[in-house]
Amino acid sequence: MTLEDLKKKMNASFENLLKDFGGLRTGRASVAMLDNIMVEAYGNKTPLQQVGTISAPEARLLTVQVWDSSLVKPTEVAIRNSQLGLNPVVEGQLIRIAIPDLSEERRKEICKLAGKYAEQTKIAIRNIRREGMDSIKAQKDAAEDQQKKALDDIQKITDEFVKKVDASLGMKEKEIMKV
Repeated sequence: MTLEDLKKKMNASFENLLKDFGGLRTGRASVAMLDNIMVEAYGNKTPLQQVGTISAPEARLLTVQVWDSSLVKPTEVAIRNSQLGLNPVVEGQLIRIAIPDLSEERRKEICKLAGKYAEQTKIAIRNIRREGMDSIKAQKDAAEDQQKKALDDIQKITDEFVKKVDASLGMKEKEIMKV
């Protein structure tokens, strides 16, 4: 496993964290808030994006234009049962979702969830580091000083990505707590 491979894997974990952060509620409506919602459609769990068109026509409003009228109710139920605390209103095949102001308590809960996402990402990054270190240690033909340098390089890359995760978490927490 090369250092480039490690960087790619760690970067993929970091990008996944940013996607998860995009789904967390802040004070504004964002179509990314609904990214993780799965709808029971045709006997399968289907991402909400594949059931209808999601838009944010106003700062505090999301709309979902459901394509198939038989999926309006399951879509409403999926949104209502998500951990986002949203209350959808159905108007024909259009679902309106007003984004209420967040209470201080709810903001703190969302910050904890963001912290959980960040910790999961750090664990993934450390697991990638372990894979890389194990592959370096498994190379019997490499000189000891080459192995030491490679292990140090892996640790530097890991530290770099952990700092990026911490910085992103700090920014997301500020954004969530901003009234």
